Amino acid sequence: MVKQSAINKYRQADSSEASYATPHRLVQKLMSGALDGIANAKGSIMHNQPEQRNSHIQWTMNVIDGLRGALDFEHGGEIAANLDSLYDYMNRRLFDANMHNDIQQLDEVTSLLKEIKGAWDSMPKSLQRADNIKDVVNAP
Repeated sequence: MVKQSAINKYRQADSSEASYATPHRLVQKLMSGALDGIANAKGSIMHNQPEQRNSHIQWTMNVIDGLRGALDFEHGGEIAANLDSLYDYMNRRLFDANMHNDIQQLDEVTSLLKEIKGAWDSMPKSLQRADNIKDVVNAP
């Protein structure tokens, strides 16, 4: 199951669907929200709006922390460990982008998130309805 912290992050972003969404859908929404946050931060840099940039990047980092919190290390094994490292890297890049108004770092994180989201979105429907990430990781 998606851990409670990730669900709470999602509820902060969009409470209308959180009460009935599948764990798979919650992760999709978190990833979409993170991508939206980065796009908003990029716009804030382009329009010289440092407070908004900071707000959007901090929000995005919190969403990525929610994704990290949803990882199941017991059943996810190497996949979960790799995603944890990648999410940590993304947050470090976001922090640096915030400090230096660096759009290239935002673009890098966007690219990484899109790659993960693309794999997540292409997951077969039968696995999307799995009640537990263990079912997804151990699927044939």
